[in-house]
Amino acid sequence: MRILFLTDNFPPETNAPATRTYEHCVKWVELGFQVTVITCFPNFPKGKIFEGYTNKLYKKENIDGITVIRVWSYITENNGFVKRIIDYASYAIISFLFGLFVKTDLIIATSPQFFTAISGRILSVFKRIPWVMEVRDLWPDSIAAVGSMNKNSRSFKVLKRIEHHLYLSASRIVVVTNSFKKYIIKEHKIKPKKVGVFTNGVITNNLKKPKPNDVITLKESLGLKNKIVISYIGTHGLAHGLEFILQSISKIKDSKYHFLFVGDGAEKQNLLEYSKTLESNNFTFLESVSKNEMPLYIGISDFSLVNLKKSDEFKNVIPSKIFENIAMYKPILLGVEGESKKLIDAYGVGVCFQPENEESFLNALYDIQKLDRESFKINCNKMLTVFDRNNIAENLIKFIV
Repeated sequence: MRILFLTDNFPPETNAPATRTYEHCVKWVELGFQVTVITCFPNFPKGKIFEGYTNKLYKKENIDGITVIRVWSYITENNGFVKRIIDYASYAIISFLFGLFVKTDLIIATSPQFFTAISGRILSVFKRIPWVMEVRDLWPDSIAAVGSMNKNSRSFKVLKRIEHHLYLSASRIVVVTNSFKKYIIKEHKIKPKKVGVFTNGVITNNLKKPKPNDVITLKESLGLKNKIVISYIGTHGLAHGLEFILQSISKIKDSKYHFLFVGDGAEKQNLLEYSKTLESNNFTFLESVSKNEMPLYIGISDFSLVNLKKSDEFKNVIPSKIFENIAMYKPILLGVEGESKKLIDAYGVGVCFQPENEESFLNALYDIQKLDRESFKINCNKMLTVFDRNNIAENLIKFIV
């Protein structure tokens, strides 16, 4: 069977959407499917084309058995609402045009954003074949949650109508949390059997454990010897509430605690400017690292910070960085309510705090050091068995075909 997958993020980009799509597609190729991916030239998160690539009209390559077609798109940094919309729309239009020439039996389009899904939907009409919508975030509600759109605006209402049509027209809907499924069934009156929950996960063999000497060397080079290191590794965006974290940790007087922020995003520059106003030096900002380097930076960490802004919309999500850190046996310091909190509490792999609650955050920071490490490691192994991405990918393809 031939599958066409539309996504605007794909390796060598290292964000969660790129990794999820790549690892699923690799498994499907292994199972005998012919998989073609139409994507952009790699540029996330800085809006700059990766070395070795040029933003030209078309390039075809093969990555681990996957036929990858890269197409031109308007590329911009991950900030500025209008520019991002042009970015998204340009990819949707060009992916549609090139998708017309790809022979396929099934189309999968992933969100966010909506424009990729729209491309998949229109292609399915022209080709007269079914399409599957993968929902990794609830647009447009998540846009409103970070203050980028007013729920009473005309634009928001238009996007809600588009959202409803996409759910109705898809032959299957793949979501990443149970909360998403409940929302789609309840709010959009979609039949339960049409919606499948296939969470994020991790392939532990893909995370190469760093050598102890390399961990020591990196920690010393960053001036973190004998420090308790709490790391945040990932996108520095509007949704992640990192200004609150900076404000809170500036109140910590004990110099043994040090916070490491690794990554880029729409809020990175604002965070750097804000950090200069704080009378504290218990944090360090670093640039993004490659997928191969990431385990080393997790390795120098004692605890992993996972945080989002306080919003009912974010009670529905489970950040993918949770699984990567659990695979490296790093306790999670979680500032997310809802389904993520239930997961951490159920498996006993971290300590949770109320988002944007300073007292709760500081208490959790001290409580997480009391975790029994032997029990924690056992709990991690239980969780990794359930959230093995190879198994998830295999079950997902059975659901959609």
